[in-house]
Amino acid sequence: MLCTVGPYSGGVPLKVLLLICLLAGYTLALHAEEPGANNIVSSSDIIASFPPDTQSVQEHSSGASALVGHLQGSGALVPATEPGGTEAGVTELWNGLKLEHDLPRPELFKTGPAPRLYSAIALIYDQETQQPLYTKNARERASIASITKLMTAMVILDARQPLDEEIGIEESDIDKIKRTPSRLAVGMTFTRSEMLSLALMASENRAASALARSYPGGKTAMVEAMNAKARDLGMERTRFLDPAGLSGGNVSTAQDLVKMVSAARKYTLIHQYTTATSNSVDGLGGRVMRFINTNPLVRNVGWEIGISKTGFINEAGRCLVMEAKIRERSVIIVLLNSWGRKTRIGDANRIKRWMESADTRSRTSRRG
Repeated sequence: MLCTVGPYSGGVPLKVLLLICLLAGYTLALHAEEPGANNIVSSSDIIASFPPDTQSVQEHSSGASALVGHLQGSGALVPATEPGGTEAGVTELWNGLKLEHDLPRPELFKTGPAPRLYSAIALIYDQETQQPLYTKNARERASIASITKLMTAMVILDARQPLDEEIGIEESDIDKIKRTPSRLAVGMTFTRSEMLSLALMASENRAASALARSYPGGKTAMVEAMNAKARDLGMERTRFLDPAGLSGGNVSTAQDLVKMVSAARKYTLIHQYTTATSNSVDGLGGRVMRFINTNPLVRNVGWEIGISKTGFINEAGRCLVMEAKIRERSVIIVLLNSWGRKTRIGDANRIKRWMESADTRSRTSRRG
């Protein structure tokens, strides 16, 4: 690995820059299996990849300890004996969901190293034992982007409006917050069922907006219903401001999202739409439009997924929630604010390999 520090004028001691180089090499080794990993890293590249509050390492001689602290918080320097490195708290029971990592883990996951995950927030929740297998910043409140659409779908389905009713795309459905593009042109009409499918599977923001607009009482009533359902589910640190997840003010925690995913899994249509690999609908002039699931893992035969939703806005980073069965064990996986475009998928695969290897170790031990 080549680490270049180059000339600098910020008053940073040489030992700080040397430490950055050392940590850069360590981080590269951990990310070696990430697609597109680069073997040439400069100190500016490493600093630029951190949130703004850690970039002060360029300005303060105490930046070395700040940098180490950030890497520990991100999981890059967490010892195997401290899964995720999150604080141990008082054991809590929220609506039947035990969500503190200081609860005992199932025996087969107590041996061997914990998975190295690069998402800033992560939670693996075992639905059978109602215990977390791994937590990392699970109490931290963060923007959740289009993960929001799971709540949108539940509230729409709870209203029991006709699924075959046609809804048109209007000017008011155009994203004026992030100005995201859409293949759904103003004037197109789809059934409520098709809108649900496009919002959940392809994360179409205009579809989510149209669904909310057609909700009894309109978007304002829709958002109120979403927050009310969150309270009913015991999602005490969750808030929704819009139905598509475009607002950075849509926030939650990994603990709360476990509850939302668990509730959404009970809706047959949400299971069906979030796990479909693709869907085709008729556009203007009868032209067939094909949409692809935003989660590539649903096309992987090695995964048995019960529910899935991705999300991304700048405030939230790349996010992924799933309910899946791994070695006959049903788990809910929450990954928020992942590094890079493909890291959330990489983290999900690392979780799967970790659980499979733990099960293999357990079987080998029993045979021995």
